Amino acid sequence: MAASALVLTGCGTADSPKTATPGASGALTPIKLQLQWFYQAQFAGYIAAVDQGFYQEQGLDVQLLEGGTDIVPQTALAQGKADYAIAWVPKALASREQGAGITDVGQIFGRSGTYQVAWKDSGITSAAQLKGKKVGNWGFGNEFELFAGMTKAGLDPGKDVTLTQQQFDMQALLKREIDAAQAMSYNEYAQLLEAKNPKTGKLYTADDFSIIDWKKEGSAMLQDAVWANTEKLSDPAYQQQTVKFLTATIKGWAFCRDNAEKCRDLVVAKGSKLGKSHQLWQMNEVNKLIWPATGGIGVVDEAAWKQTVDISMTTKNQTGDTVLKKTPEGLAYTNDYINQAITAAKSAGVDVNGTSFAPATVTLQEGGA
Repeated sequence: MAASALVLTGCGTADSPKTATPGASGALTPIKLQLQWFYQAQFAGYIAAVDQGFYQEQGLDVQLLEGGTDIVPQTALAQGKADYAIAWVPKALASREQGAGITDVGQIFGRSGTYQVAWKDSGITSAAQLKGKKVGNWGFGNEFELFAGMTKAGLDPGKDVTLTQQQFDMQALLKREIDAAQAMSYNEYAQLLEAKNPKTGKLYTADDFSIIDWKKEGSAMLQDAVWANTEKLSDPAYQQQTVKFLTATIKGWAFCRDNAEKCRDLVVAKGSKLGKSHQLWQMNEVNKLIWPATGGIGVVDEAAWKQTVDISMTTKNQTGDTVLKKTPEGLAYTNDYINQAITAAKSAGVDVNGTSFAPATVTLQEGGA
């Protein structure tokens, strides 16, 4: 299904006055940001930065382009259809290797949110215990953390497990058609806890499932990042624009850290098909992937980058392919612009580290309502 490009405009409210800082011409600079997927709290910081006028404060008129199954954000960026894009690092690096001129300028998610989930009664609690099991995964480049985890545990993903193409939901696991399912902490895992146990008539709980967290298994990879056009980064005007864009983006994510329910409402208002309790869960879990940010939100951690690249080059999927054939060349990432944005945000009184961030306890409703 083709995803439409929707325009979000920053309209002021009584409690959030907007002070635009136009460019030299007096007009706001139009910017297109390509999102990675449909509207959901995964992108709440950008939605909030539009709604709260943070982009306008920087002299930018940002249009958010909704993603979808047939949209590759980094390709849209490379082809000039967007000024910036949100994409997982491994997938974007694969596009770079194929010629896309893009650079990671803001590593917003500092941690991976990918799980492999099984029924508690299966006894599966680690990658090694997937041997001989039916293992679901989405494919499309989403599988490499799983494959790296199995490889690290001494399993051959092509021989030691039965791989099953999984839909972007948890029905195959709920019906026990597979033994373990791929899930994002902020999305599909919540779908399990929103489902009713037919034996009890009540919702399932975390006690019904076991989680393999790739962060703990040592095979996590970097995910949502802001990517810029590499060639344009040689232009001082685009450099300055990038700093302004990142400064406002930092404000947006800090706002959602401190106002999770407000950002939930903003996402729901944009027409998300996911309900209010699901979106609040997602907002809370996404915040966990960002905060605390020891080096500052968006700064690329070299160790995490190296692990992502190493896995991308060495881990093979069931057909023997790796994400990357060689080490990324050229300007694959830079912290120059995010560091400038962090300085600007700090001077405006924004907490860019979120050291005191404490996740909330979210109660899910049936179907995520």
